[in-house]
Amino acid sequence: MKILLRPKKPGVPPMPLWLQGTFELGQAAVLSALLVLLPLVGVWFAGGFTERDFTSLARLGGQAWLLIHGVPLSLTFPAGELGEAPATGLLSFFPLGLTLIPFFLSWRAGRRLARASYTDQLWQALLGALGIYAVIGAAAAYLCRTDAVGISVAAGALVPLIAAGAGLIVGARIEAGSWVRLIGVDLTDWIARTSQHSRWAGSYVWAALRAGAVGTVAALGLSALLLVAALALNWAEMTSVYERLDAGALGGAVLTVVELGLMPNFMVWTLGWASGAGFSLGTGSIISPLETTVGPLPALPVLASLPIGTMEYGYVALLIPVMAGILAGWWFLREGENHFDEWLSIKIRARWFTAPVSTLILGAIVGVFSGILAAGAAWLARGSLGIGRFVGLGPDPLWLGLWVAAEVGIGVVIGYAVGPWLEREPKLEV
Repeated sequence: MKILLRPKKPGVPPMPLWLQGTFELGQAAVLSALLVLLPLVGVWFAGGFTERDFTSLARLGGQAWLLIHGVPLSLTFPAGELGEAPATGLLSFFPLGLTLIPFFLSWRAGRRLARASYTDQLWQALLGALGIYAVIGAAAAYLCRTDAVGISVAAGALVPLIAAGAGLIVGARIEAGSWVRLIGVDLTDWIARTSQHSRWAGSYVWAALRAGAVGTVAALGLSALLLVAALALNWAEMTSVYERLDAGALGGAVLTVVELGLMPNFMVWTLGWASGAGFSLGTGSIISPLETTVGPLPALPVLASLPIGTMEYGYVALLIPVMAGILAGWWFLREGENHFDEWLSIKIRARWFTAPVSTLILGAIVGVFSGILAAGAAWLARGSLGIGRFVGLGPDPLWLGLWVAAEVGIGVVIGYAVGPWLEREPKLEV
């Protein structure tokens, strides 16, 4: 069954799916490259990059395009720039906000390909789409390499497929409306053939994992609010940095776009600070409510909002992951899938024992999964500038995962315990 029938003119054969996939995602690659290159061209025409010709500027744009896809760049510094001997470094700090550009363009392509494909033929369109994207990435890596910037052709071909492939799958899934119409596999029938105990166990685990995702998303959302508050309170300091840079209107606009692209990274950094794990801004530095040690920083206006100095009430920020855990525990209570508590109550009649034990186990499961998701977010948001001491930026994934797991787990226990009082309906007066 076709996902969506598309009228064809009489006598005109339909475009092969692999070719349509090639066209759709090739178009997405070109559009994302133009969105990266146009600001650089604007700065070039405004008098910036005076030492570069247009070919060199195009290579810089290609390097930026690869960077927003997550491709690391190997930097080589001549003798005398960072020391007496030549130095090398790896630039692996990716602006996650700008990575959304190829993601959403691929999401649009995935929807269009899903409308044009039969259920059992979508793989042809996806194969053609990812194939052309890999070719474009490999070509960009090969053509944009210089003596100062080394790029792996294999990384250029494979790494961009992560963002593009995720966008394709999400877009196709949204257009299809279900995995059955997308890939032809009905998971509901497979689950129905399992035993009742297996379905109960699966429902419990699936609800707990979703509650863990709720906890992580809530923690990131609350951290985003904290980040916005910090930016608003330090707006004057940020403005003064802009004035000292004196980059002009166009240069200031490009710098602001870069900062906006880094906001998802900073949101994860804020969660690292609020959890107590902290984050690093270079070798030997740590910023957290428990300890703050910072060295010289680059002149980036957004860094003027850093929480530096003695903070008497910094410990209050540790409540952010706990509050997220409370929301996750309350959400799980409303989901009503605590089959482990029901099973334990049948096996052991002492309710004073089964209720706390099942709640603690629930908090452990949800907290661990939230910690895993937070560690993954930290891994994406951290990186290296490959320059001097700035080889370690962002929170440590392991520490952030452990802190978030513990704090969200505590919040889940609280939220699940107090949830019944929050769910009580008001008594109707007769």
